[in-house]
Amino acid sequence: MQGQHSSTSPAKAVYNPLVPGFRENPHPQLHRLRAEDPVHWSPVLQVWVLTRHADVLFALRDPRFSASALHWENYQRFFSRSGSVGTPPPAEVYRHWMLQLDPPDHTRLRALVSKAFTPRTVEAFRPQIQRMTDDLLDRVQGRGEMDLVADLAYPLPIMAIATLLGTPPEDYADIRRWSADLLPSFGPAMSAKQLEHVSRVTIEFSEYFKSLIACRRASPENHLLDALIAARDGANQLTDSELVSTCILLIVAGHLTTVQLIARGTLLLLRNPDQLSLLRRSPEMTSGAIEEMLRLESPLQVVNRTALQDIPIGGKTIRKGQMVILSLAGANRDPVQFPDPDRFDITRSPNRHIAFGFGEHFCAGAPLARLEAQVVFPTLLRRFPDLSLLERPLDYESSLILRALKSLPVRLVREAA
Repeated sequence: MQGQHSSTSPAKAVYNPLVPGFRENPHPQLHRLRAEDPVHWSPVLQVWVLTRHADVLFALRDPRFSASALHWENYQRFFSRSGSVGTPPPAEVYRHWMLQLDPPDHTRLRALVSKAFTPRTVEAFRPQIQRMTDDLLDRVQGRGEMDLVADLAYPLPIMAIATLLGTPPEDYADIRRWSADLLPSFGPAMSAKQLEHVSRVTIEFSEYFKSLIACRRASPENHLLDALIAARDGANQLTDSELVSTCILLIVAGHLTTVQLIARGTLLLLRNPDQLSLLRRSPEMTSGAIEEMLRLESPLQVVNRTALQDIPIGGKTIRKGQMVILSLAGANRDPVQFPDPDRFDITRSPNRHIAFGFGEHFCAGAPLARLEAQVVFPTLLRRFPDLSLLERPLDYESSLILRALKSLPVRLVREAA
């Protein structure tokens, strides 16, 4: 009888983003982990996983958790799958990203970049974002349908961050390709062949910015790139490697998450016609709707931290050198913090989500992402009052971090009866 009982016992909850269906809908797995094993050791990834809002917030606040993966005990093994000697190019670039840095280096880089993303500076950018949005929608106006990702959600954020940074418009196609090709490096499983490809792309991306920086040193303009160059050459606050890595970070982080805010936010509206109708009737609710989109479908699914010393949490101990995956997606659907957490409610208040992180690593580009969404949704709904979803299978990128929709086919006009 004992053997029979054990064979019918439910399987233990395990965090495994590689199983079929996780990319399409990770929330059943995250809900179960939060309920059964909120401080979870993943045997698949050899990392800890936190899914409760309070625990994730604790780890984001506590300086004993480092943002740098360099402290991870498996760092060298994870980044040495290409068989190469030394640090692969992606790791070399990423280790200078302020997302991966602790104070004082993080404080120094953040202070430089944040000047470009103050609410006042970003708000002055609104007319340009509106023009970009209108131009993109003009191109599809005469069609019966469009791919919302390819035709709007992807090009708009790239155009916005590239314009702010100061990269030439003729380079946007290359920038888009390089950014897309880096996606596998943000996943939980990258083959040696993928790492080799990502390494080539990283070198191309880096060489592009080195060349552009050299040109702009000779002929400065009035963009964020020029301000970063001035900081490097004047006050010596940036090394050459930091300057190039920061440019790549601004491009990649400055658009990939916003793509998903626009795409998955539109998907939420089209799948929840009551909320779509409410927003159409009351466009002043746009800001609240955006915050609910960010909570329910967090564009950035996870962030990583590494324990700098043994840290007790939830009755367990995370040992020094162990990595922790902080599930923003799980935290943002914690029923303790958000009643009826799976329901899309654009009137939800309060809505203390952590889709943009928290504390010193709160997303510097959050004001720009919010601005783009504030322009896109009212414009899209005004110009296409019959917007509807084309029921086709949805495909997601194989990225643990982003859970990125590859496309979103929508119908622009109502079909004739």
